[in-house]
Amino acid sequence: MMRKLHASLFLGSVLLLALLPVAMPDPYLLSILASTGIFIVAAISLNLLLGFTGQLSLGHVAFFGIGAYTSALLSLGFDLHLPWLQQPWVVQPKPVWVAFASAIVAAGLAGWLIGKLAFKVRGAYFVIVTICFAQVMRMVAINWVDLTEGPMALNSIPALTLWTPDGLVNLVSKKSTYYLILVVATLAYLVVAAMVHSRLGRAMVAFRENETLARSVGIKVTHYLIIATIVAAAIAGAAGALYAHTVRIIDPDVFMFMFTVTMIIMVIIGGKGTLAGPVVGGLLFGMLPELLRGTVAPEVQWIIYGVLMIVVLTFMPQGIVPAVASLVRRLLPARAAAPAKPAVQHKEAV
Repeated sequence: MMRKLHASLFLGSVLLLALLPVAMPDPYLLSILASTGIFIVAAISLNLLLGFTGQLSLGHVAFFGIGAYTSALLSLGFDLHLPWLQQPWVVQPKPVWVAFASAIVAAGLAGWLIGKLAFKVRGAYFVIVTICFAQVMRMVAINWVDLTEGPMALNSIPALTLWTPDGLVNLVSKKSTYYLILVVATLAYLVVAAMVHSRLGRAMVAFRENETLARSVGIKVTHYLIIATIVAAAIAGAAGALYAHTVRIIDPDVFMFMFTVTMIIMVIIGGKGTLAGPVVGGLLFGMLPELLRGTVAPEVQWIIYGVLMIVVLTFMPQGIVPAVASLVRRLLPARAAAPAKPAVQHKEAV
């Protein structure tokens, strides 16, 4: 019954979001929702690690940045200067969707590398390795000026395109960008949901709860953790590529630690270890600053932001989605146990 309820809520939510530009076509609102949607995709990827395997990645923004730079560089073309090459290696611009797919692969490979290095020791070591990796990538983006343009930024990044009977259409309008991000976010949600409901997902939850017991029954913990990291990194890379092709200018700030903090807040407030948690937390804390803008002073906005976080974590320590789900579970049995109204009895005619 709960599975059917979840499916109905998912389909209803996607349909509602798809109809939103029709009901509220304001370009500013669509722009905010699109920006929020990109970080929701990144939060969905982080939730796969933090929520379902129990591994905290404080450098998750590294995969986001790798996806952004890979897609931007391949779509623009670049010259790679290496000491052992007499002539620079010239890479011609690639079609934007080829660049987008390459960004997902590059981020996934980075996740595989981090997983192989960090999960042999795990715990705090994984946190440290991910933080260091993100900082190293940021320094590379700043200092490898010949490739990344450094602080001057990569600009004029091509927009993603869509084939139509009339030819290719650049997805540059607010409405088209919104729908593009909605499609990618839906696919990311479905990929994570498929993993969670599979044997892999059950194994992840098992070693999150008790790793020793999971090992004793034959679960290859490190193997499954690496798979989860690859998938999480690939989805984060897709979010980064979306960011690059929608903002169309990127600089080393895509590796900022604050982006990781934003993802963690979305996951924890919404409810880590739940599929809908990053979506709910992302919509709430992604839209809140924009809703308060122009209403209260900037410093008051941050106060409201912090107070709301404290209130949610105090009264809903597991997050918003688990709290609501618990309330629904309590109400459903109560309705089922309620005595049925007696049928009206008709007296037999004498």
